[in-house]
Amino acid sequence: MNITQAKAYIKDSVRIYLKKDAYGEYRVPPVRQRPIFLLGAPGIGKTAIMEQVAQELGIALVSYSMTHHTRQSALGLPFIRHRVYDGKEVDITEYTMSEILASIYDVMEESGLREGILFLDEINCISETLAPSMLQFLQYKTFGCHQVPEGWVVVTAGNPPEYNKSVREFDVVTMDRLRVLEVEEDYEAWKIYAQEKGLHNAVTNFLDLKKEYFYRIETTAKGRSYVTARGWEDLSSVLKLYEEEGLLADETLAGQYLRNDRIVKEFIAYYDLYQKYKKDYHVEDILKGSYGEDTVKKAGEAAFDERLSLLGMLVDKVQGEIRSVMEHAACLTDLARSLKGMKQTVEKQPEMSVQEFLSRLAKLEEGRNTLMESLQRANSLSDSDKRKHRAVIRFWQEAQKDVVGRGSRESGTAMGVVKEKYDAQVEGLKERTARVQEWLHHVFSFVEKAFADGNEMLILVTELTVNDASARFIAAFGCTDYQRHNEELMLSERQHHIRRELEELELS
Repeated sequence: MNITQAKAYIKDSVRIYLKKDAYGEYRVPPVRQRPIFLLGAPGIGKTAIMEQVAQELGIALVSYSMTHHTRQSALGLPFIRHRVYDGKEVDITEYTMSEILASIYDVMEESGLREGILFLDEINCISETLAPSMLQFLQYKTFGCHQVPEGWVVVTAGNPPEYNKSVREFDVVTMDRLRVLEVEEDYEAWKIYAQEKGLHNAVTNFLDLKKEYFYRIETTAKGRSYVTARGWEDLSSVLKLYEEEGLLADETLAGQYLRNDRIVKEFIAYYDLYQKYKKDYHVEDILKGSYGEDTVKKAGEAAFDERLSLLGMLVDKVQGEIRSVMEHAACLTDLARSLKGMKQTVEKQPEMSVQEFLSRLAKLEEGRNTLMESLQRANSLSDSDKRKHRAVIRFWQEAQKDVVGRGSRESGTAMGVVKEKYDAQVEGLKERTARVQEWLHHVFSFVEKAFADGNEMLILVTELTVNDASARFIAAFGCTDYQRHNEELMLSERQHHIRRELEELELS
């Protein structure tokens, strides 16, 4: 299965494991909650999906790499305890709590979340001294004398032996305690993740043309050669920073992330062309609808890779703004709930002083800070949610300054100042939404003129459909051009047809 399918499977499994009965007991007893074992090549996103699962389920995540753990660090250190049994005094050996389990309790205490995922990476690279204890852990969820707290699901991961010399192959008895998911690299699944994370468009455009370069591990005359999803993502981040600083990205830079000479040379050659396309086509002009016929002609006569690159740049720019707009909308929705409560409080307490009003705003700011910090400690805060919380905090900070700056003397007047600020943001969102709708219209119009009946329109509609942010934007605010071309291309009908075929296969 690919990494997206593995994520869905793990998410469903964690939900099932955390399901309780009417008495608050877990429907699947912890001893029967088999740990999941993700087995796959390095750098395909195993750790990333664990963060996403925790964030989407609203639970905590504690991650540990098992490669550096010895028996003592994983199980705890022995100490002597004096006990009395049947009137007889004896000294027995017990163990201190493992740092792994202690980390779980730290997270629960700091975040307030009582349920989570314990993710143990490189589980099949454990030291020889720790190996005998692993069977006990996988069966009973215990390290030494201490058990993993109830409500914590164990997920493990590792690489096949061909990728890692340190791998210890588990025997049948150990494997029988695990739910094994074999994960394979899959560019199309990774591309959805890349777009949601806002990775550099040159990377996804290049891989659209050269899908076989997405993941490659081979032995050459120079030794081990490898290119992984992790390498592409890290290269994407540094490319953006290089462009911000006006620095030149060359083969030396790319070679630090992509350990394959041929792929490095081809990517940098494409990247140079990509920069040329950006200058030649003036993407901003196309989005504004202020391009000339010469631009349309040049695009229509261009080679396939140039056309795909141009389309990728247009889609990337639009989807980047759409992501920002949807995050802005989420922030305002969040603020609206608090503002409603503040308004009701002011109406019930018209005698409230401005100082008390400001104190309440400060408490809203403080409460949001506390929430964000607790989610960060639990590793269950996504990048988009982090931006939303920061925007909410900034709103409350600025609202307090505005109330003081306007010299409000009554809570009702102060509430009006805050409401005015909120309304201004709503108007700003409306303007941004209208601009994105204009951009979409101009992109569809350009593609119609430049590429006529080519596959570019199908690619455009598909990209807008599979991307979560753009799909939600179109559903919320509409896009006539998208609806028209979606119907013309009969994508919905194709999807229904495919579903019917699958259902027939299952019945047969």
